[in-house]
Amino acid sequence: QVQLVESGGGLVQPGGSLKLSCAASGNIFPYYIMGWYRQAPGKQRDLVARIFNSDSTNYAHSVKGRFTISRDNAKNTVYLQMNSLKPEDTAVYYCNAHRNPSTDYWGKGTLVTVSS
Repeated sequence: QVQLVESGGGLVQPGGSLKLSCAASGNIFPYYIMGWYRQAPGKQRDLVARIFNSDSTNYAHSVKGRFTISRDNAKNTVYLQMNSLKPEDTAVYYCNAHRNPSTDYWGKGTLVTVSS
């Protein structure tokens, strides 16, 4: 079983920055695609960013140029650096580990609130 624990959420003003962390149980990165998803109240859970075993990344259009996903293999940790935050970024952010074709593990989420 894979365990994922997010941290780093909180309240930030528009235009500010936060860095989220996702600590994984062991060295899972050779076997899983890691991603960040978010879910706002009344909305579906949407992909924010993914990082692949090759270190290739992709991003939702709404965050491209503002958010950066990265990982530290030695620490078994994935990060999401969020800059130029907007009120519409307010959501619970979830860490995800995916392995084809149908295996997914999720963290419990961390709340990000962007408000003045």
